[in-house]
Amino acid sequence: MNDCLFCKIVAKELPSAIIYENDNFLVIKDIKPLAPIHLLIITKKHISSVDHLAINDKELIGEMILTAQQVARDQGLRERGYKLSFNVGRGSGQLIPHLHLHLLGGWK
Repeated sequence: MNDCLFCKIVAKELPSAIIYENDNFLVIKDIKPLAPIHLLIITKKHISSVDHLAINDKELIGEMILTAQQVARDQGLRERGYKLSFNVGRGSGQLIPHLHLHLLGGWK
């Protein structure tokens, strides 16, 4: 997707604060954080939203949750707790039409 902001970040055409990366995901800091720790787990494969997942994406979405779990542990959030959230579509607050999972935590 030529105009997709997250595709450009995944391709390293745009700068971002990368926290973690593997073959399928890039984890970056949200530029408008809603929590002391607010990270985005972004699929490297362009999928517009949860609503656009196909049956053959079920392993990818499972791996996405496990990636979020690992990053949360790496960030020291396991004991304090954290929140995972998908926004699906513009009406829900999804500003970028590329599948991403919000990981929020760090509250006292």
